[in-house]
Amino acid sequence: MFSYIRRKFMAFSDIFKDNNEYNEKNIVGFMSFAVMAIFAGADIVTGIMGNQLEISDTIFNSFVIIVLGSFGIDGVTKIFSKKDDSSEEG
Repeated sequence: MFSYIRRKFMAFSDIFKDNNEYNEKNIVGFMSFAVMAIFAGADIVTGIMGNQLEISDTIFNSFVIIVLGSFGIDGVTKIFSKKDDSSEEG
């Protein structure tokens, strides 16, 4: 059991190495999106119960900027890397 947990933890730490196959921008973007989804779910549940959930606009906007920035940077990287690859072929 301990070796299984240790192996999984070591696999998680591989994400933060310089040479890996994971896209860190996507991981950060997905985690920020998950936090935004949790905020939205909590807001809906508290609204149904008749209470108002106070979420700071600054915090929520920060998560929105992180999500858009993470996925936007990754998208631009993919677009420009495809153009570079096609120019090298022809």
